[in-house]
Amino acid sequence: MYTLYYSPGACSMASHILLEECGATFEAKPIVLAKGEQRTEEYRKINPHGKVPALAVDGNVITQNAAILPFISGQFPDANLSPSDPVEMANCVSVVGWFASTVHVAYSLILHPERPAGGADIGETSLKAISDTARNTYWASLEEVDGRLSGKQWMMGDQYTFADPYALVFYGWGKRLEMPVADLKNYTALKDRMIERPAVRKVLDKEQSPLLMAS
Repeated sequence: MYTLYYSPGACSMASHILLEECGATFEAKPIVLAKGEQRTEEYRKINPHGKVPALAVDGNVITQNAAILPFISGQFPDANLSPSDPVEMANCVSVVGWFASTVHVAYSLILHPERPAGGADIGETSLKAISDTARNTYWASLEEVDGRLSGKQWMMGDQYTFADPYALVFYGWGKRLEMPVADLKNYTALKDRMIERPAVRKVLDKEQSPLLMAS
């Protein structure tokens, strides 16, 4: 039995989708970021960093999509969501690591350019410069994903893997930022293919995702 702590529309959507794809038995517990529930003492006992996702497994807790996604796919080999070739598996983990360390970070800085200053007053001009740079980085990352998908059905080629639900998160966030994501034809095609998957639609419906409403 797994317990997934997630917030609707957050990056935890990737882990949420993957559990559904695997047919896992799990409980999904919402931690609504907009209400600050991630900062409660109760949730800090689960994840001291106050972030989602967190996956409770037999009394232990795994955090970060970069760890949770390959873990879930490894527990359900029959779902065939991990590359069988060791090099391809490493490359799939690398894609997820890039999503977490670069793409997600850029998005966070667009919304919260004050964070690098650690609470110091750095002025509106500096905040705007940080946000603008992060926006450029984020858009360049979406373009890179679009390029990686050229001639491919999924992020890793013909096989749907644990990297694809994470890719969907960033497409949705780009739409949220009113970026011209529809111009990214390969990425948009990936989004459309994913929405056709029952597990994906189930999670998007549960999380009331704008991606599903617009499809």
